Amino acid sequence: MKSLAELGLRAQGGAEARITGLAVDSREVKPGFLFAALPGARVHGGEFIQYALRMQASAILTDTKGAEIAAEELAASDAALIIAEDPRQTLAQTASLWFGPHPGTVVAVTGTNGKTSVSTFCRQIWEAMGVAGVNLGTTGVEGAWTHPLKHTTPEPITLHRVLAEAQQNNVTHVAMEASSHGLDQRRLDGVLLAAAGFTNFTQDHLDYHKTFEAYFDAKMGLFKRVLPDDAVAVINLDDPKGPEVADICSARGQEVISVGHYTQARLQLTSQRFDATGQDILFTWQGQRHHARLDLIGGFQAENALLAAGLVIGAGADAAAVFAALPKLSTVRGRMELAATRANGAAVFVDYSHTPDSVATALKALRPHVMGRIIVIVGAGGDRDTGKRPLMGAAAAENADIVIITDDNPRSEDPATIRAAVMAGAVNAGGSDSITEVGDRAEAILRGIDQLAPGDALLIAGKGHETGQEVGDTIHPFDDVEQASVAVAALEGRI
Repeated sequence: MKSLAELGLRAQGGAEARITGLAVDSREVKPGFLFAALPGARVHGGEFIQYALRMQASAILTDTKGAEIAAEELAASDAALIIAEDPRQTLAQTASLWFGPHPGTVVAVTGTNGKTSVSTFCRQIWEAMGVAGVNLGTTGVEGAWTHPLKHTTPEPITLHRVLAEAQQNNVTHVAMEASSHGLDQRRLDGVLLAAAGFTNFTQDHLDYHKTFEAYFDAKMGLFKRVLPDDAVAVINLDDPKGPEVADICSARGQEVISVGHYTQARLQLTSQRFDATGQDILFTWQGQRHHARLDLIGGFQAENALLAAGLVIGAGADAAAVFAALPKLSTVRGRMELAATRANGAAVFVDYSHTPDSVATALKALRPHVMGRIIVIVGAGGDRDTGKRPLMGAAAAENADIVIITDDNPRSEDPATIRAAVMAGAVNAGGSDSITEVGDRAEAILRGIDQLAPGDALLIAGKGHETGQEVGDTIHPFDDVEQASVAVAALEGRI
């Protein structure tokens, strides 16, 4: 139990209250709880203040509009009322104080693509150095301590509770994914970061942010608001937005570790040599040349690995120890993951490519590892940014030899309508001879694998690590890696 003052809060009229817990869902309120009534995309949380009061909440945190919505109920209640200009940010800071200490070293990474790989590589580097670390994001909490998560960047109460539990379980280092939604909704505020990274910026989530400018501004919240002035920013200069991000960070006085192929990059990737199982890289740090073998498919994985190395160095680790750990990095689940291999040697990869840029990047990165044709299976999610659907098809047609268009997560939309939009983009970009439509995802995977000849490779794009397919209101069990393995076994008579 803590007082409002202990949580850094001041109520209207100087009212005081003893808090027994925090909730953003009125159904989870218990006697003595502080209920945060936050503005939402469809409904303002102020509509639920009346229910929280019935459950004997002792304090309400909201904005002016929320207080106006529930003015009558609040006037008749003894609950303390805290009105904040930005209640989401206030909640995040309150949650940090409520749950207590976090692990001592926390880094975060934002960008359209690569967040899971970079954060996982950070954790793997720490593990190789004997450090108890975890990565937190799309795949849950993984590493020295594990915990499931529903969102890439959880809401503040869950996030700060999980960080506190990680610390209690002797975790000392955390690498977090910072989603644009999470940053826009102030979920990371209250987390003390040692370093933050930027991977890239391409089209995604415009159904939420509406404009590229708003989407970019949301991501920049990591560096403009969350990352302290005396912390380290690790920036991918290869991305067109990289120099702008570096300038933003430099203007705040943050130390910048730039990563990329450009000669001005402090951590410069100078050369890559690809083979069927990975790549050798040459890079320089502070003017000195280094070599590393990476058992990772795709040139972009070297960029992700070096960005992770920069974050670990920026957070205080010895550079030599970090570079010595790079050969120990392993493929992140659902990120250019080798799912199966046919008897003729043709490989099947699964990747979480779900934006036009990430599909193009994955296919281009796969090409140097493949002597024959590249077949790609691609789709697009329902109830999401519709503008990227034809662009997904175009990216596939422009960079693969054979394209199979199938269902991703159609959700509440008509799957055929989504496929038609993807198909239109593919046909416009690459003609129709090498493009087919197979609605059933399992059948599409089977057909793609059946076409593999010696030297070929198949990329199953879109769902990556996911273990379910959202159709309507139902999530059906579906794992691309598992389906690929089953298809190979069936085609080769092993089942």
